[in-house]
Amino acid sequence: MLESKNVLVAVTGGIACYKVCGLVSALKKAGACVNVVMTAHACEFVAPLTFETLSNNPVACDMFAPKKHWEVEHVSLAKKADIAIIAPATANVIDKLAAGIADDMLTTTLLACKAKKLVCPAMNTAMYDNPAVREAIDTLKKRGYEFLEPDTGLLACGDVGKGRMCEPEEIFAKALDILMPKRDYAGRTVMITAGATREDIDGVRFISNYSSGKMGIELAKAVKNRGGKVILVAGFVTAAIPPYIDKVVKVKSTRDMYDAVMSELENCDCVIKAAAPADYRVEKVADDKIKDKEVTLNLVKNPDIAKAVGERKGERKLVVFCAEKRELIERAKGKLASKNADMVVANDVTKEGAGFDVDTNIATIITAKGNVRDCQLMTKAELADIILDELIAL
Repeated sequence: MLESKNVLVAVTGGIACYKVCGLVSALKKAGACVNVVMTAHACEFVAPLTFETLSNNPVACDMFAPKKHWEVEHVSLAKKADIAIIAPATANVIDKLAAGIADDMLTTTLLACKAKKLVCPAMNTAMYDNPAVREAIDTLKKRGYEFLEPDTGLLACGDVGKGRMCEPEEIFAKALDILMPKRDYAGRTVMITAGATREDIDGVRFISNYSSGKMGIELAKAVKNRGGKVILVAGFVTAAIPPYIDKVVKVKSTRDMYDAVMSELENCDCVIKAAAPADYRVEKVADDKIKDKEVTLNLVKNPDIAKAVGERKGERKLVVFCAEKRELIERAKGKLASKNADMVVANDVTKEGAGFDVDTNIATIITAKGNVRDCQLMTKAELADIILDELIAL
C-alpha cells in the first residue's frame, strides 16, 4: 500500500509515546519506509531500540552523535519524507515549531522538512486550553500543518478532560488520506483472483500454466491504496502478497478456486478475475508416481468460474481477463459476452513486455457498453489503476 512512501515519525516526550509503537508497526506493515526521530525526553518513555526494531531503521536522537556515513542527518531525513507525523506532540514542541525554534534533532528536522505535517497533540487539558498553545496551534494551521484533535477521557495525571492522543488507527487512516488522496473505493469490497491453479496428475506432477499472479496482486494493492477492501483468492503466485490485504484465501485447484469465489461472492461489490485457472483437470489422478513409458491422460473440463459469477452477480460488476496469441479483440469481445461480464482486459501475450511473469503489460480494455481503451506498454501497477478507473466509471 505504501511501498513507495517515506514516513518521518517525530516522537516527543509524553506518556502517549507507547501508542506510537503501534503506529510505526502499522506503517511498516503497510510497506512504508519509516524513520523515527525522538527528543531526549521521549527516550525516557520508550527506548530508541524499540522504534529501531519496529521500523528496521536507526533512530535519530542526538544532533552530535558520531555518524557511520557522512550526511547531514536532519536534512537527509527531512528531504526524503513524504509526510511527517508528530506523535505525541507536546505543548513544548508545538510552541517551538510555531516560534521557529530548532534546538534539537527533532525540531531541526521538522523545520527543514517541506513535506505535509500531521500533528497529534497529547497533554493535560489545562495545557491544551492555554492561550499560548492555542495561538501556536492556530499559527501552525495557517502554515499548512494538519491536526488530529486529542480525545477526551482519563489523562495520565488523573484528570478527566481533552488531551489524550488519538488512537494509532486514526492517525494511520489520516496519514493514508494525505499520502493517497484518491480514495474512491472507500466503502467497496473487491474480490480479486490471482495466479495459476494446479491440477494433479499423480503424486508428484501437475498441469498448470505460466501465470505469476503479479497483475492480480497489483490490482489488490491499488484497491487498498484507493480505500477499498480486498478479498484475494490466490492460486500459485510468484509475487509477494502484501500483509495488509484484508482477506487472503489460498487455493490449489480450479475447483478450489471456484468454491472460494462462490462462497465469497455475497461479501463483495466487484469481482476481478485476473487469475489463470486451469481449464482442464485429469479425470483420474494416480495415487503414486507414474512410471509407464507411455502415458495417456484423459482430461475433463473444470468449472467455468467467470461464467458462474456472471450468472449470479446481480448488481455486482465483473471484470475478466483474456490472454491470447491471435484474434485478440474478437476473442475478448466473445468472452465479454459469454461470461456476462461488464469489462474485459485483453492481452496479446506474444508482444514483448506483455507476457507472463513480467512487471509490465500491454492491454486493451473493452466494456460491455462498447467503450475501448488501448493501454500501451506500462507497469502492471499503472495498468491496475487504469482498470480501477474504468471499473468505477461503469
